[in-house]
Amino acid sequence: MQNIPEIENLIKLISKLPGLGPKSAKRIILKMINNRQELLKPMAQNLSEVFKNVVRCKICGTLKPNTIDCSYNNCEIVEKKYNKICVVENISDQWAIESSSIFQGYFHILGGTLSNNNSNREDLLINSLIERINKDDIEEVILATSATVEGQTTAFYIQDSLKKTDVKVSKLAQGLPVGGEIENLDDGTLISAFKNRKKLEA
Repeated sequence: MQNIPEIENLIKLISKLPGLGPKSAKRIILKMINNRQELLKPMAQNLSEVFKNVVRCKICGTLKPNTIDCSYNNCEIVEKKYNKICVVENISDQWAIESSSIFQGYFHILGGTLSNNNSNREDLLINSLIERINKDDIEEVILATSATVEGQTTAFYIQDSLKKTDVKVSKLAQGLPVGGEIENLDDGTLISAFKNRKKLEA
């Protein structure tokens, strides 16, 4: 293979994406290069726009345009008012639940778990979650963390953190496979887990 620094750097970057290795990265790059106008140019332009204009909300953790200014009393991302918050680890979990249409309410994206690199309480927006509960008239918090050791540890920590609030705390039913991650579940499993969720006792 001809040594072209730009290509080599791109292979290394794409190989870091989930489910992709060097071979897959090379195939993707060749496809884009062979379709410069249809794929490569618009891809580069869109990535640049996303980098400049899309950020993570510091209150709820979801993605938003940087032109939207959110506050605890005024979420400009969600137009409707709800009394439930679903807590998930990652944005991909939010997307999976949204696609199942089983949940109507706010989302709170932690951005990880307590046991991984994002072990800081502030990084996981747990303090922000408590603020939202107190200011948004939230009646129920649904813990939709993964059925992994890290996910369950985080769920227990959040439950303990919410003891001083009057909010109902529930957890997805244990139809989730052990070690299963929310984003990998099919709609049927998600719907069943939400419908059969259980209230957690303080």
